[in-house]
Amino acid sequence: MGIEPTIRVQAEDFDVAAEAGLLTQSDKTIGALVTFTGLCRDDGGALSALELEHYPGMAETEMRRIAALSIERFELLGLTAIHRYGKIATGENIVLVIAASRHRQAAFDGANFVMDYLKTSAPFWKKEHGKDGTSGEWISAKDADETAKDKWR
Repeated sequence: MGIEPTIRVQAEDFDVAAEAGLLTQSDKTIGALVTFTGLCRDDGGALSALELEHYPGMAETEMRRIAALSIERFELLGLTAIHRYGKIATGENIVLVIAASRHRQAAFDGANFVMDYLKTSAPFWKKEHGKDGTSGEWISAKDADETAKDKWR
């Protein structure tokens, strides 16, 4: 029986501890749990928010594909990936990845793999909103994000 990841794209915030608890509550073979939470930073005081958009249906499908690759490659026992959309103020949660495994390295690698692929392959777009009321252009993945993903090939 394969591991079914929890995948969600939502406007609402998430509770990191509650999501971790759901992942570990019934599997006593889990020996490591790695959580990554991406937050909206203020970029040196210039930003008030990020606006995130996604391609509904396709975003979840790509997240599920990435999760399945990570589960298989790192023999994960569980995986949760949640990505928010909408206007997200500085300091708020954007993305959550939780990887569960028997041993720590697989959990670290699994979570890192998912984030590297989410940043470059999942159909999400972001726009910066400045504290001065301006809004920027839609931002693409950076070259550094592509380089990070390439290490997994």
